[in-house]
Amino acid sequence: MKLHFLGVRGSTPVSGPDFTRVGGHTSCVAVSADAGAPALVLDAGTGLQTLGATLGDRAFEGWVLLTHLHWDHVQGLPFAPALDRVDARVVLAQPAQGDPTLVLRRAMSPPHFPITPAELQGNWTHVALEPGKHQLGPFEVFALDVVHKGGRAYGYRVSCAGTSFAYVPDALDANEDALLELATGVDVLVRGAPFVASESERAVAYGHGTVEAAADIAARARVGRLVLTHHAPSRTDADVFAIAERLGAIAAVEGLTLPV
Repeated sequence: MKLHFLGVRGSTPVSGPDFTRVGGHTSCVAVSADAGAPALVLDAGTGLQTLGATLGDRAFEGWVLLTHLHWDHVQGLPFAPALDRVDARVVLAQPAQGDPTLVLRRAMSPPHFPITPAELQGNWTHVALEPGKHQLGPFEVFALDVVHKGGRAYGYRVSCAGTSFAYVPDALDANEDALLELATGVDVLVRGAPFVASESERAVAYGHGTVEAAADIAARARVGRLVLTHHAPSRTDADVFAIAERLGAIAAVEGLTLPV
């Protein structure tokens, strides 16, 4: 597998000279198996609109798995040319919490947005994903509830051809048991950790984790590599790289392609 990091910010996109190396798009990771084009996408933040650069002239055909429905994880859906075209074939899955189309329409419909999910071009299937194991083409996906804030949220463990990674962008550090279940023995743990230990009160208030706790889980779970993502919008390039270096982790940046 290869991970293609298309968006690595949390909360809101950012721009400016202090953010150019890390990038300013919100959460989105595309996953490809072998030498194929990405057929699995995790979250649909503004980074989703750059998926076309990886696909070339092809439409997207595959699955988009949302960890939850907060704005920074769905903002890219109506702005992704590779998905919004007549020959696209998209299965959009979200944590089960009612009719998935109606749930998504709460954020994407007038007066909040000019179109609804049903008006996107292509063949779209909306799925209310239950926890547990799911076989999505070559990918085996294990979905597990994690405690975030404001609606149901999942972490994912993805396995393919003897390799595996865990993706948990938004979850409290108090999710220790779930984090260990998702991450134990994986080759790569992609963990959202927009806060540091001195900001732990804010982390809890926002439903997020700290980088120090992410490093501790990675060590206890015997993770091959720890990748920090969902960087706080206030973190400059220098801040992000300094935090990752201090912990011996990889800082997720836009355009990074990481073999698992």
